[in-house]
Amino acid sequence: MPRSACSRRTFLRSAASLAAASTAVPYCLPGHGIRAAESNSPNDRPHIGAIGVGGRGSGILQQAAEFGQVVAVCDADLARAEQAKARYDGKPDVYLDYRKLLERNDVDLVINGTPDHWHTAVNVAACRAGKDVYTEKPLTLTIDEGKTLCKVVEETGAIVQVGTQQRSERQFQTAVELVRNGRLGKLRQVWVALPYFSTKGGPFPTTPVPESLDWDLYQGQAPVHDYCRQRTHANFRWWYEYAGGIVTDWGNHHMDIAHWGMDCELSGPLSVEARGLFPNPKGTDYYNTPDRFFSRMRYPGGVELLYFVSLNERLRYGEVQEHARTTPEQVERLFGPDVPEEIKTFDRNGIMFLGEKGRIMVNRGGVYGKPAEELSENPLPDDAWKVYPNNNHMGNFFDCVKSRRQPASTVQIQHRTITACHLTNISLRLGRKLAWDPQTQQIVDDDEANAWLQRQQREPYGIDG
Repeated sequence: MPRSACSRRTFLRSAASLAAASTAVPYCLPGHGIRAAESNSPNDRPHIGAIGVGGRGSGILQQAAEFGQVVAVCDADLARAEQAKARYDGKPDVYLDYRKLLERNDVDLVINGTPDHWHTAVNVAACRAGKDVYTEKPLTLTIDEGKTLCKVVEETGAIVQVGTQQRSERQFQTAVELVRNGRLGKLRQVWVALPYFSTKGGPFPTTPVPESLDWDLYQGQAPVHDYCRQRTHANFRWWYEYAGGIVTDWGNHHMDIAHWGMDCELSGPLSVEARGLFPNPKGTDYYNTPDRFFSRMRYPGGVELLYFVSLNERLRYGEVQEHARTTPEQVERLFGPDVPEEIKTFDRNGIMFLGEKGRIMVNRGGVYGKPAEELSENPLPDDAWKVYPNNNHMGNFFDCVKSRRQPASTVQIQHRTITACHLTNISLRLGRKLAWDPQTQQIVDDDEANAWLQRQQREPYGIDG
């Protein structure tokens, strides 16, 4: 082993042993320890291998580079990988095949910014290769992928942080603390509202594959299709072959906070009934995920969760045409007659917690409602339930790599979060209500629906669990 790798790993093991020996060390100290490591030789900083360095992958790699040294970058589009190399002074090695990157003994951890259909394969392989992982959300493409990943993380002892960064933002922590400490009284209902991102688009022409892109590798486990630019980069989210649309994309963020506040992070819904609006005709040359949906979920304790797109918050992402108009008839068909009118005209995204004593709304802009406004005069007592003190999601990951403590957003928690989103997609695609058993993680008495817990994987890109 090279001397630099030996020195770095000795440093990391020493830091982990020191943290384990002190029972007084808090769960996480944002920036503490990681920043101290920066004063050591660059060779003592954790070595980072980045897999998937396009839009979001590039962003999280930039965050990670504050805490470690980027030594390798990998992407199915070599042009993206070369761009990433240039951003780090041309020092990282470039790979097309992520498995070659994972063979390197001097790579300590992986930043996974691949498209959704590659998340689990890369995460499993990285854990099996002895690497810790920061992975983008949505965590998985299917529910069974989540079961596999949870098993692998448990078997390998890898530290895996999921990129649901809202867990490290104070307004979301405040909202969760208020709910779980009873400031709303008994929780009765939760609204999870997502933005309306249009997926109206197509037909898209087939075009030659760019020389820099390995199109077969990019498609991975997904079915083979002719190349069109709209199937790649930011737009992959709007194809069921590679993702789950808005239901799983933003859904992983907001559903996470809802589950956190409901204290059901390791459980899930008992039933799911969903409907969706698809703006395009069926065909392989159109985006094929819905851009508006409504899902009604029942949870233990009688809590109802209403999960939907906010029709009047119209945002854009990737290449889209105009938002499709939602007619009054479509609104009624989507939401049904017994949904509050406020939901049908909602113009924000976020999470609304409704209890017998009041309600609060939280999103990336802040936390709103009387219980939050009264905190300055009536703070939570010292013995109240509190979230772990953390305000830097990437910093928390690097701290946990050294201490070997669990990070703020674990695979076990986020598997349950994305399961609720996947069940919504299954329900709306089948057009019927599903009963879910959180213990067995099976849809009750519905063999056809249970077949949707996994997808056929194209060889040789199947996930090796």
